[in-house]
Amino acid sequence: MRIFAISDLHLSFGSDKPMDIFGDQWRDHPALIEENWRKAVGPEDWVLMGGDLSWAMRLEEVVPDLEFVHRLPGKKLMIKGNHAHWWNSRRKVENVLPDSIRILQNDSFVLPDGTCIVGTRGWNPPGRCEAPGREYSPADRRIYERELGRFRLSLQDAEGKHGRRLWALIHYPPLYSFGLETGFVPMMVEAGVELCVYGHLHGRDHAAGFVGTKDGIRYVMASVDYTGFAPVLLADRGE
Repeated sequence: MRIFAISDLHLSFGSDKPMDIFGDQWRDHPALIEENWRKAVGPEDWVLMGGDLSWAMRLEEVVPDLEFVHRLPGKKLMIKGNHAHWWNSRRKVENVLPDSIRILQNDSFVLPDGTCIVGTRGWNPPGRCEAPGREYSPADRRIYERELGRFRLSLQDAEGKHGRRLWALIHYPPLYSFGLETGFVPMMVEAGVELCVYGHLHGRDHAAGFVGTKDGIRYVMASVDYTGFAPVLLADRGE
């Protein structure tokens, strides 16, 4: 069994949102994702999906995108991204999920090899505004604090589950290359998280994300335009 990660597929089979408006590298990107995915991932492998699967606004619109991912090899564990407007209550989301896809929401999930996955969407921390001229608002702080609470719930759910290793899956970067550290980092350090997968960043913003190891945590950026529209291998348990 191998474990991969990929994030920010931004599919739109049930809506109309072509991604090539963001650059030629996005032209027909679902076909490129499928080609690379099928080359790398086997039926017994797991893929951690870091959010922003779809541009869908409603639950019924996301079904074709979920089916696209379902047809790809492997089993998938997915979190919410900032563009997941279709993501409703857990019950409603799980009602439309194909068999090969699970979600992570205020809880944790143990892979067959014993790796326990925790996670949440995250949000921009105080001091980080992505839109030029936009100020960090009280609403931003409320969302950020709420996401910290959701991550805490996920870590609490993992207590006693992970006998081997603990990994985190967060949509927003928990740590930035220019030294900005979010509140997720000390929580991960205290809990003993070994690896953290994130996405969200695209194009020139890739440079803002920290990639590498710090305080015992390995940070992996999995945005598809960063990984070459391919799943990135995190671990091979057949080694």
